[in-house]
Amino acid sequence: MGPMKILVRAPNWVGDSILALPAIMSLRDNYPGAEVWVASRDWVRDLFPAGREIAGSIALPDRADLGTLKRAGRALRDGGFDAGLLLTNSFSSALLFTLAKIPERWGYASDGRAPLLTKRVPRGEAGPVVHQVHEYLRLISGLGLKPRPPRIKLTLSAAEARAARQRLRGLGVAAGRRLVVIDPGASYGPAKRWLPERFAATADRLRARSKAEILLVGSAGEVALAERVAAGMKTSPHVLTGRTTLRELLGLLGQAALVLTNDSGPMHMANALGIPVVAVFGPTDPRRTGPVQPPSVVLKKDAPCWPCLYRACPYDHRCMSAIAVDEAVEACGPFL
Repeated sequence: MGPMKILVRAPNWVGDSILALPAIMSLRDNYPGAEVWVASRDWVRDLFPAGREIAGSIALPDRADLGTLKRAGRALRDGGFDAGLLLTNSFSSALLFTLAKIPERWGYASDGRAPLLTKRVPRGEAGPVVHQVHEYLRLISGLGLKPRPPRIKLTLSAAEARAARQRLRGLGVAAGRRLVVIDPGASYGPAKRWLPERFAATADRLRARSKAEILLVGSAGEVALAERVAAGMKTSPHVLTGRTTLRELLGLLGQAALVLTNDSGPMHMANALGIPVVAVFGPTDPRRTGPVQPPSVVLKKDAPCWPCLYRACPYDHRCMSAIAVDEAVEACGPFL
């Protein structure tokens, strides 16, 4: 008989998947002889490369209708998994593991899915705001397992770091030159994005003050946004928005002296690499989704409508427009 096989359903967002890493590694610690696999949406799979701690990853379909779940469940059955940990809170994710006939299904009792779970942990009453990383670790504790400390860590292979340096040289960034990476986007929606012209003005001032090279990054859907930032700058930046894989982006972030960003996946990627982060927050709560560890600074202003969690602001975007370029430059200064 082979080792126990555990399948972890990872969160759908890049940032949430990174914040779930301590919980996944805690599972690894508690079952040292088991194979731990990760099932996730395709766009976050590269965060879970096969290695010593994670046996492999499985891509899940983007859709969650019954027909798609049945087909995905049949495919998962071939994996012979003994247990499944749900780090998502949806009914559909629990149904998927049930259709996959995974005997042990563990997760929070949320979204009406308690009957589908063999071990269920109450979400708890409303109380003080808890960071998402602790929410995942509380699930581990609720299952009677020992959690790791809430420290997140991503590592780059030597080949990935070397490829990032080569790519930067191809852009004209000399070895040893200070690099400021700017991520002006946020997949969640425009409400989480600081004004493009302020990113541009901040980048110009950081370049003038520290002679840093400026690199714009982001997803394929944020190319137009990056073009707006670049057009607003006095000196043209390097732009790789929409031109990197997730691992390539991780490698580039690892070369930065500083990452200036919104509340986004790249913010958590840089933070997990130990790169200094200055993060601009608007409608979301940094107590819940902010950078977990130093070196990091959060810029946030109070607004009567906060936290709204809107994808697009229906008013005047005051939570973001109140954050000035001077504040961002001052926050970035100590890291350069």
